[in-house]
Amino acid sequence: MAVPKRKLSRSRTRHRRAQWMKTSVPTTATCRRCKAPTRPHTVCGTCGTYAGRTVVEVD
Repeated sequence: MAVPKRKLSRSRTRHRRAQWMKTSVPTTATCRRCKAPTRPHTVCGTCGTYAGRTVVEVD
């Protein structure tokens, strides 16, 4: 197993870890019924449909 020869400095470690929180824009799909933007493979929060059928009653 590889073992580092020297301890990494705090600045080098934190510089590398700074890239962890960078996220991409979440993907969106449009609802077939109401055309509202929703997350893919989830129930539409506006009309309550999924895959063309009503799953949740929305008030």
